Amino acid sequence: MATPDTRTQILDAAEHLFAEHGYRGTSVRAITKLAGANLAAVGYHFGSKAELMAAVARRVIEPINAAQCTGLDKLLARTPDAPVSELVEAFVGPLFDEMPAGDEGGARTSRLIVTILSDPAEEVRSWTGAAEASVRERYLAAFARVLPDLPPEELWFRMRGILAVTAVDRLDAHQQPSPGCTSPVAGEAARQWAITFLTAAMSAPPTRT
Repeated sequence: MATPDTRTQILDAAEHLFAEHGYRGTSVRAITKLAGANLAAVGYHFGSKAELMAAVARRVIEPINAAQCTGLDKLLARTPDAPVSELVEAFVGPLFDEMPAGDEGGARTSRLIVTILSDPAEEVRSWTGAAEASVRERYLAAFARVLPDLPPEELWFRMRGILAVTAVDRLDAHQQPSPGCTSPVAGEAARQWAITFLTAAMSAPPTRT
């Protein structure tokens, strides 16, 4: 097996450290030390720590986005008004596929997604671009067609909830259970429970204020 190049080694190290310590809690020096690279390598390959964060996030998210787009394309080829449960499955399924329980790579992905959702650093929130926005807008439009009574703001809130619930569940599946606690379900059952739960959440009547 070929040794990873310096750029890949830096990405691997940064993904590990950003997932464990957050953006502000991770120094460029710590990344290069773990990667076995010199400090100048981050600037040479990425330009800045913020751009490195963006590259790490895209490497993790792009396969998920691609699979989400493929699933949505298949649904819309069959009907423009796909059931909520099938839209949820197309959106959630790739998250489960990319975060399998019992896999260290899946654990890192789930930790990184939780970091992206919760880290207060602006650099963590500003990495997205046109590709990520396109996936979001396509799913928002598909859900809006079958949930026409939901205000756009509440619809987007619920979609963010899908990401948060799934990422936290997958993260929990990799943690050691506390004494007396039931070990998280790691396989197909958890996936189906998530789809059932999230379908109900997405389908709930609009909140009246």
